Amino acid sequence: MTPALASALMPLLRGLDAETAHGIALKALAAGLAGRDSGRDDPVLATEAFGLSFRNPIGLAAGFDKDAVAVLPLMRLGFGFVEAGTVTPRPQPGNPRPRLFRLVEDAAVINRMGFNNGGLDGYLARLRDLPRPLPAVFGANVGINKDGAEPERDYPALYAAVAPFADYVTVNISSPNTPGLRDLQGEERLAAILDAIAARRASLPRTPPLLVKIAPDLADDALGPIVNTCLTRGVAGLIVSNTTIARPPLKSAHAREAGGLSGAPLFGPSTEMLRKVFRIARGRLVLIGVGGIATAEQAYAKIRAGASLVQLYTGFAYAGPVLPRRLADGLAALLKRDGFTSVADAVGKDA
Repeated sequence: MTPALASALMPLLRGLDAETAHGIALKALAAGLAGRDSGRDDPVLATEAFGLSFRNPIGLAAGFDKDAVAVLPLMRLGFGFVEAGTVTPRPQPGNPRPRLFRLVEDAAVINRMGFNNGGLDGYLARLRDLPRPLPAVFGANVGINKDGAEPERDYPALYAAVAPFADYVTVNISSPNTPGLRDLQGEERLAAILDAIAARRASLPRTPPLLVKIAPDLADDALGPIVNTCLTRGVAGLIVSNTTIARPPLKSAHAREAGGLSGAPLFGPSTEMLRKVFRIARGRLVLIGVGGIATAEQAYAKIRAGASLVQLYTGFAYAGPVLPRRLADGLAALLKRDGFTSVADAVGKDA
């Protein structure tokens, strides 16, 4: 099967509830049923970020493959990088179902999954089994359990556990679906967590770059302290942003469901936050732009707002396996149209 055929068959899953359909799609991906991308990346897309080389700047965001069951098949669809997780120290079931809702009329999704995952041990076992070298950059996204968590203990332990297998590690402190998690974005608590990770990193033989994922609902005056805290504690980059608890005008019958909203309605606010963070960071942190990307033009807008890399989730869930190649080819054309010879040349041009 080709990515195009797999994408054409995706509407057949729309009759199922969103979480069941996602589970089936993930199993099909893990079995290699989505095929492989046969395209070639234009050299203009080659990107260097936090010491790593990316074949293109199009990535898959955490949340799609929480347990790292389909990392290699996803990479073979043409992504420049794939981030798996969020993984927690111990398995946890997450919140009661239903907890994932399609908002088709709004090209959006609401989720209140609650870090459902099989836990660190299984995640690590699957990473050990991956054939190396991988065809794309791999990121591990880590978080804390709902119960019994000690962030200053758990995040360093998670980082140390995934460090041998990950090209970079993302600390998730911004999901709206784990009680108290977003409070960790406060300056003092974030500093304590990053200090604890730094202490653990000092004893490790391999220390992949550390990233922090932030929420789109932060007040403007919170951005400067977050950036400064990260800069003084060895963080290489920020992912801007996670899902939002805000509710712009929506058409879908599921619009009032609790949880994090992603997809098209998030594009504007997340891009504006990205622009603000870029101005504050002034090139001292690598930024990954996430939120509402479904077209090459939107990926390009994120880059021009300050992102060196971009990630997809909801757009990929709707469009399917054809989307990474479509975006990569479209982005290359846009860069060349505007006279850029690399992605880096376009970063922040509209900030």
